[in-house]
Order: sequence, then structure tokens, then C-alpha cells
Amino acid sequence: MTFMKTCLGAMAALAMGAVGAVAEPALIFDLGGKFDKSFNEAAFNGAKRWGDETGESYREIELQSEAQREQALRRFADGGSNPIVMTGFAFASAVENVAPDFPDTKFVIIDMVVDQPNVRSVVFAEHQGSYLVGKMAAMASESGTVGFIGGMDIPLIRKFACGFVQGVKSVTPDATVIQNMTGTTPAAWNDPVKGAELTRAQVSQGADVVYHAAGGTGVGVLQAAADEGILGIGVDSNQNYLHPGSVLTSMLKRVDVAVYNAFAAGPDVETGIHVLDLSNDGVGVAVDEHNQALVSDEMMAAVEDAKAKIISGDVAVHDYMSNNECPVK
Repeated sequence: MTFMKTCLGAMAALAMGAVGAVAEPALIFDLGGKFDKSFNEAAFNGAKRWGDETGESYREIELQSEAQREQALRRFADGGSNPIVMTGFAFASAVENVAPDFPDTKFVIIDMVVDQPNVRSVVFAEHQGSYLVGKMAAMASESGTVGFIGGMDIPLIRKFACGFVQGVKSVTPDATVIQNMTGTTPAAWNDPVKGAELTRAQVSQGADVVYHAAGGTGVGVLQAAADEGILGIGVDSNQNYLHPGSVLTSMLKRVDVAVYNAFAAGPDVETGIHVLDLSNDGVGVAVDEHNQALVSDEMMAAVEDAKAKIISGDVAVHDYMSNNECPVK
């Protein structure tokens, strides 16, 4: 019921906007839903923070299909929303088509670079954050075998995996890292049952720590990890609270900051490519009351040391997307 009201409300706002243009910002969630406890929810948290602080309103919509991407962009632009923020690489072709038709509207795409004069492209150093949680996984593992479960098999998710493997191997060079992807279509982002199945399969192969980068599918990964008595690692949002004592940490990807900053800048948002990495706290690890007992002082010292060395350039974490290859397996 809530979901239907959200969609109907968003579509009504779009329709009203077409009649009387109002320069409200807008947010379009990727498939998987606003409350996926991961990527989309991080975006929502950034928009909500802006709304709570300013008292201003914004528009939003949760997509039901791939076909709605360009339609939603055009309706928000026609309705006067500015800027329009999109969560996810899959919006690239839609914004490529729409942005030239609305030169006075600013578009913000997260997780992809689109070369248009009125587009802000926000990308993250996911490999750096994944390296840090890889170190933590290796230090927490007793079996010497850890796992990675991705959502849709695309270079971006391979980037998470590659950074994670590098972090693991920096601690335990002969560690085994089992890797599985959930699928090759957008449905892979929202399949917690498959996520749980893959996790149990990795546990049967000896994995005692499993990191996911799988959107809503990751809810199943973390649930199965807790059920099997091993440690999970969350992603994007802080997911430590989902299973206190069973989630080692979460690799934070500050999608919330990207959305908040865009909304705060409004129509004056700066375009071009913007990178969020360890140096500006765009990625990191989550430690709170839900996982404190799992994170030793030695572990945090190793994380802080690695973070400083990555920022200084003393440690180079390979970016899979630079050549679609990973130097370690």
C-alpha cells in the first residue's frame, strides 16, 4: 500500500509539474526499490536529510521497469525539476538522450560518466573501500577462505570484487576468495533468495566471511550468513544493524552525500566528473555499536594505516574498470 501511494504520489507530482513549473529537485531511484537497505536507500537518506534541514520538498519516483527511465526524466524536466538526480549507471543512455533537449536543466547521474555540458557525473572509488573491508575479512577469517557475492555481472561490480581480493591478499597472500555473481540482468539486484543460496554454497566451500555488493539481493546474503554462523559484510549503506554481531562491517559508499550535495547546490550544481574516494570520505568502513565487538584494535589500526597509504599513494589499489582486468584472483 505504501509503495503504491509513493508511486501514485510521484506521478501526480509529475503531472502537476507539467502545468505549473516549480524548481524542485527530483530523485529517480533505480530498480530494486527505495528501501533496498543499500544503494537506493542511501540516496533516499541524502534527499531526506536535505528536506529535513531546509524544510523544502522534492520529487521522487521508484521505477517499475527499464522502459520508464527516459519517460521519468522527461516528465521531471518538463515539470521544471532542477536538478534531477538518478541513482545508477543504467540511466546513462536515457540522460544522453534527454539532457540535450533541456539545456537549462541540470542532471546528476551516480555511478556513470555522461559527457554532456549540463550533466554532473558522480563516481566512487569503490575499489579503495573494498580493499579496506578485504583486509578486515582476512583478519577475521579463521578458515582462510572468504567470499564475494555481486549483483549484476558488470565491470562496476567486478571493481568491488577486485579491490576486495587485493585487500584480502594483502593480509593473507594464500587466502582463497570465492566469487559469484547473481545474474546478468537488472533482476540480479533484487533477488535475496538467490543471494542466500549463493552464500550457503560459499559456506559449504569453507567461506567464513562473505562480502556482498548486490543491492537488495544482499539482504539475503547477510541473512544467510547470520543463519550459518559466519560473518557478512554489508555495502553502500551501513547494514551493521541488520544482524548485530554477525555483520563484520559495511563498506560505506556515500551515495547520500552525492544526493545531498546536488540538492543543496540546486540549479547551480557544478557539472563535470566528481569523484568520491577515501581522501574525501566518499567511501569507508562502518563501525558502531552493532559490530564493535567484532572489530579489534589491531584490525582498525590496519585499516587506518591502509587508508593513509592509499591516500598518499604509497599503496595503489587497482581499478578494475581501467582495463577490465584484476591483477589478483
